[in-house]
Amino acid sequence: MDTQTGHSQTHATFVIERTYPASPARVWHALSDNDARDLWFSGEPAFTQTEKSHDFRVGGHGTEDGQWHGGPRSRYHSTYTDIVDLTRIVFTYDMWVDERHMSTSLVTIALEPDGDATRLTYTEQGAHFDGLDDPAGREEGTKGLLDKLGASL
Repeated sequence: MDTQTGHSQTHATFVIERTYPASPARVWHALSDNDARDLWFSGEPAFTQTEKSHDFRVGGHGTEDGQWHGGPRSRYHSTYTDIVDLTRIVFTYDMWVDERHMSTSLVTIALEPDGDATRLTYTEQGAHFDGLDDPAGREEGTKGLLDKLGASL
């Protein structure tokens, strides 16, 4: 941490691969359709959501805002920068906790047919700020989301 400003940043990259027993079209639907996405991305019982949007198009934004029961306020805001139908999604996202900017990330999701299944490769490059977040925790949280995606399929 910079002792003069009290600010720091940690950069990290991680890659997670999953193979889902579903067609690329079905996995794509789960990633891009609002209702299908809600089955795995939203809805933690310990989280009261106050704002939600998901505009799946290049230049579109997504927002999830709310309060953890007995805990901090959380805000996620994303912007889609590249979409290649059934193949690739690229987006940036920022996260805040109690109105403090926690991180900025660049994510690429690639889909490839693998027989009757689909191989998903998730790559995240992140900047984590002021000790509010740690890369290992973010990777574990993302693995949990991708597991929920698989269960929704």
